[in-house]
Amino acid sequence: MKLFERDFTKRELERRTGNLEQVGGIRQSTLSSGRAKGVRAIEFNTGAGLHFTVIPDRGLDIAHCAYRGVNLVYLTPNGITSPAFYEPEGFGWLRTFFGGLLTTCGLTYFGNPGRDGDEELGLHGRFSTIPADRVCDLSRWEGESFVLEVTGEVSECVLFGEKIRLHRSIRTAIGEKSLTVLDRVENFGFSTTPFCILYHVNAGFPLLDEGSELMATSTSIEPYDETARAGLKDALRFSSPTQGFTGQDFLHTMASDEEGYALAALVNRNLCEGLGLYLRFRTSTLPFLNQWKMLGEGDYVLGIEPVNTIILNRAALRRTGRLPLIEPGEVKEMEVEIGVLDGDEEIGNFSKKIQSVTEKR
Repeated sequence: MKLFERDFTKRELERRTGNLEQVGGIRQSTLSSGRAKGVRAIEFNTGAGLHFTVIPDRGLDIAHCAYRGVNLVYLTPNGITSPAFYEPEGFGWLRTFFGGLLTTCGLTYFGNPGRDGDEELGLHGRFSTIPADRVCDLSRWEGESFVLEVTGEVSECVLFGEKIRLHRSIRTAIGEKSLTVLDRVENFGFSTTPFCILYHVNAGFPLLDEGSELMATSTSIEPYDETARAGLKDALRFSSPTQGFTGQDFLHTMASDEEGYALAALVNRNLCEGLGLYLRFRTSTLPFLNQWKMLGEGDYVLGIEPVNTIILNRAALRRTGRLPLIEPGEVKEMEVEIGVLDGDEEIGNFSKKIQSVTEKR
């Protein structure tokens, strides 16, 4: 593995350390303050500058994330909040939304509140407020690499209704500056069920700032409404916080490279000699990228969000024939890699990859 600009074998590291946590690892704790009291947290440190916090009691989503001490994400005023405070009605979801590196929306609906048949659905679904079960630290040596991995299961189920189970693996390794989220979703019930999933990645200051730019392997960018349409020509560019800014949403239809992956990144060439946050995800199950551009004062965030359909409430998806379904016993697998671009050279190489994909379309 590569650490501190040097290559080390397993035995060379073992000779130099009494405990591998000297260079990286996983640490578990329980939060004790305010509305986070009692919430479990799992801290990842790759030893290569990447630190992030997984929250098992919030669907194994990811809150804080920094690279070499520089924050990469937007954190809401709520902070990490226990799922006990979840308000399912209307826009109550926003009262426990922490933002962070990853908030998962779904699994049977997302989008604005609204009625679907006999159900009154709130914002963005229940997933991120369901505690994970069977949480396990599987960190281990694999040859000369020390893998950091946490797994667990989140079940969204109800008597006489949907029965969906998501098995999640969050994996990185000492010496790495990226992580991979691998999700395996199974309908363990006996009826066809709606299946909507959105990976709500939330970039924030100082990565998001005046002069930052979004790049992606988009084949098309569609505004959701007239507000977004008015901002379409500047969709990929960002200003400093603006008083009274109205959020804009855009749907990117994504092209993939020869391996089946779409690419996107928010980059700030003026930060730390160039810094970026990139996403790489399989278009076979996540064919779209939703872009949530919110440049308000205090509410200053860019959502970069792989998703399996357009973000509308479930009734609207039914009406338009865009509601994804999962059959009894069916399994769907999603893969999202999130990582750091460090310096102008890495940003330039990533930009060239995007250009090579889009030029082939």
